[in-house]
Amino acid sequence: MVTMKKQPPTPKAIIHQKFGQKACYRVEEVADVAENLCPGLAVPQQTKIKYRCILELPDLTISSGTFTRKKDAEQSAAQIAIDKLGIEANEQIPTPEGAFDELIARLNILFTDEFLLSNHPLVGHFRVAFKREDTLFGLVPISAIAICDSKVNSICKFVDIRAESDPSLLLYLISKAAKASTSLPTSYNGFFIQKQNRMLPEATEVLVSSQGCESKNVQTEAVFIPVDLDEEVKELKIDICEDDYFLDVIANTLKARDSSHILASRTVGKASSEMRFYFTAPECLFSSLAKNEEVSATYFEAVVNKRASYISGQTIYGDAILANVGYTWRSSNLLCEDVSLCTYYRMLLGQLPDGYYKLSREAVLTAELPSSYSRANWRGFLPKDLLFFFCRCHRLPQPIFCVQKVAILEGNDTTSDNTNFLRCEVRILSRSEEPLIICSFPDTYRKESDAIQNSALKVLNWFKVYFRQLDLLENELHSFGIAPEESFKLYPRAILQEFSLWTFVFAKSLCNYSKPNRVLENRVVLSNIEGPDSGVIPSAGSVTSVSYEARLLREGDDGKGYLVEKNEEFEFEVGSGAVIYPLEVCATQLSVDQSAKFTVVPPPRDVILATTRTDPSYLPDTHLENWRLEYEVKVLHVAAPMEERMETAFFSPPLSKQRVEFAVRHINKSHALSLVDFGCGSGSLLDSLLDHNTCLEKLVGVDISIRALTRAAKVLHQKLSKHCAMRECLKSAVLYDGSITDFDARLYNFDIGTCIEVIEHMEEEQAQQFGDIALSKFCPNILIVSTPNYEYNPILQRSSLPNKEEDPEEGEKPGPCRFRNHDHKFEWTRGQFQKWANDLASKHRYSVEFSGVGGSGDEPGFASQIAVFKRGLLREERNNESIGMESFCSPYELLWEWCGNRERGD
Repeated sequence: MVTMKKQPPTPKAIIHQKFGQKACYRVEEVADVAENLCPGLAVPQQTKIKYRCILELPDLTISSGTFTRKKDAEQSAAQIAIDKLGIEANEQIPTPEGAFDELIARLNILFTDEFLLSNHPLVGHFRVAFKREDTLFGLVPISAIAICDSKVNSICKFVDIRAESDPSLLLYLISKAAKASTSLPTSYNGFFIQKQNRMLPEATEVLVSSQGCESKNVQTEAVFIPVDLDEEVKELKIDICEDDYFLDVIANTLKARDSSHILASRTVGKASSEMRFYFTAPECLFSSLAKNEEVSATYFEAVVNKRASYISGQTIYGDAILANVGYTWRSSNLLCEDVSLCTYYRMLLGQLPDGYYKLSREAVLTAELPSSYSRANWRGFLPKDLLFFFCRCHRLPQPIFCVQKVAILEGNDTTSDNTNFLRCEVRILSRSEEPLIICSFPDTYRKESDAIQNSALKVLNWFKVYFRQLDLLENELHSFGIAPEESFKLYPRAILQEFSLWTFVFAKSLCNYSKPNRVLENRVVLSNIEGPDSGVIPSAGSVTSVSYEARLLREGDDGKGYLVEKNEEFEFEVGSGAVIYPLEVCATQLSVDQSAKFTVVPPPRDVILATTRTDPSYLPDTHLENWRLEYEVKVLHVAAPMEERMETAFFSPPLSKQRVEFAVRHINKSHALSLVDFGCGSGSLLDSLLDHNTCLEKLVGVDISIRALTRAAKVLHQKLSKHCAMRECLKSAVLYDGSITDFDARLYNFDIGTCIEVIEHMEEEQAQQFGDIALSKFCPNILIVSTPNYEYNPILQRSSLPNKEEDPEEGEKPGPCRFRNHDHKFEWTRGQFQKWANDLASKHRYSVEFSGVGGSGDEPGFASQIAVFKRGLLREERNNESIGMESFCSPYELLWEWCGNRERGD
């Protein structure tokens, strides 16, 4: 049995209880000077706005510390005041017996003349009761009290905590309290309740006539959710005539005895709606009431409606109706709004870890939860908000984020000893506030918001992967979906208990849609796309804007099909996994104003119904076999990453081309026959090399991102399928999936290795690890490593004023010392880079020369600094070296290979 712990009052709430309006909070801004990331650098320091709260009480004034959020400062000031004044929170938690007495008193209030003339939603039920002319005149079903009065619901939780999750217990407790009252007669076995003393005729007339003008007959759409999971959810229409009681109509639809047997869940969906699940109370409840027996802790699990229970977070029995009908505070008339299948399936989709992101972007079929977060390029709700919503949907407490400072490269003076980066720990708790997940990640960040947002996204993606494997056993959960370097503590038993209904609700539909489908990726069919920029794939981090339409067609149908999703303008970051893979493949091969079509296998019917444009009558009742989903996509504009735009605007040719030219010069000078590009990404360097005349016979790229490697494979395939400068001499091109901090013997002893603008995307410890492995294990004859020169940033950033739309935080802060890209983990000065390279060279018997591209090389150096490592041994000596038995390993996975006219890929 899940028990809910009542949250303690906040410090502000305690101060309000003690002082009321006499407590005055005043918040002021404080400019906080951030630590200089590069000590000794003659550039202005960044400032960050923080907040301090001054709390004024009758005999005391309190000042808090500084905080990044106003509300944290206010709570801190209140807590300091509580500690100084010695105030204790006297939270009156009634005993079950005391709460039962309060319940009786509340019921008595509900049947007073004063209450019946108020605008409380329950008055609408009384109005209907006094209009009746049969034996039910003046009788109100007890279930109506449970539906309408929040105070009664709150009191019942103190009597029996199970009433929070089981609406049938509300009916039992209210009926028991009514019987215990001396002034509230009950009828029909205690399921109806009435006012003991009749109202005055004048008051009755006012009550009955207080209803506003409304149509005589009301028809509203609702959704029927069968208890049997094998039966399909379907729409139904509810007709409510002028003299009808809507609970009577629902009772007839559910084949219940009368309206007193109808129960309702708490409201679901929007806070302002009256949308609830209506269902019939279990018969055992009525037998217990009739015999005055206590209700047992468990009911019949066989009749629990798992779909309705999962969405509502309460126990729903038997068949259920999801309807938006009832009385509200806003009007005396009966509120009726349609509830469609689309509404139901969007609510169901919103329960998924990535569902609310899809809904927030209005792209159910097209959007995917990104795998990485960047402030400039993120679209839709932020990861932290998505994780909060996910926990709220599942009635879990808010996630806890703990941000801590960590020292980078302790004992190594490539960075200052007083430079601190941030790492975030995330805690997800169960409804009983027991731990479900406690996780921290090795990545560090300069900003607290980045640490929190990235950690929240990783937790969401873990849940997303987990919900694809709903049949995991408890012992299989311990290491599921966790990278070796991640600190991820799971509590499998608690996780399986919290999400026990997942298997029943999602096993047949939505969770299968989340599973990766490589067949789908291979079904992309593009038309012949031509033009000057066609096939030039944007670099990772670019933001592409497209318009698209998705139509559902039967196999063999050449018509226009049925439009199920459309977006006039949809933006996504290339390489982040923010859209379905086929759409990214299509869009990245188009230039601006070009369009193309492709076809994919449609998702399950339930997902199609979650789109706002879908008419259920158009779809078959079961699976969408022999159907296809056709996309028509047009590229509207493409924005290159901030770093690329900045460098392109400032340098001609752009830095990216200058780096390629630098590598080509060393390739030709050394007569290299083989090259490996460490961290090749989308293959921009390899692609550019194919346009130059070199003597290279073998090209190899390795990267940790499968999506980037897939794009690289398509780029290289397209280039090698046509005539290119290296086509005659090149014998093979290979792409591997793997980490450049792991050694693979197949990449040993290459003539030249490149690592262009990669190490700044790693943690500094990982950059050190790569340098050691590259020079001690991979042992290329030449290794070229380039990385941004932090000292050049003020020049670049003065030429490109901060764009507040891209980064509001940066736009508010003076000073040019920002990193060139938001996903850079570090950026080194010349001194830091040279120390790193010199230490590696002396340790592994390499020589090193320093150069760069971008600028003249005078102060403050080149925009992109480059280290060229050269092996000290002769080639013959190096070939005779033994790399050790432990080095004969091949952890990399072959993703794509081209050998002359032969090509194969994963």
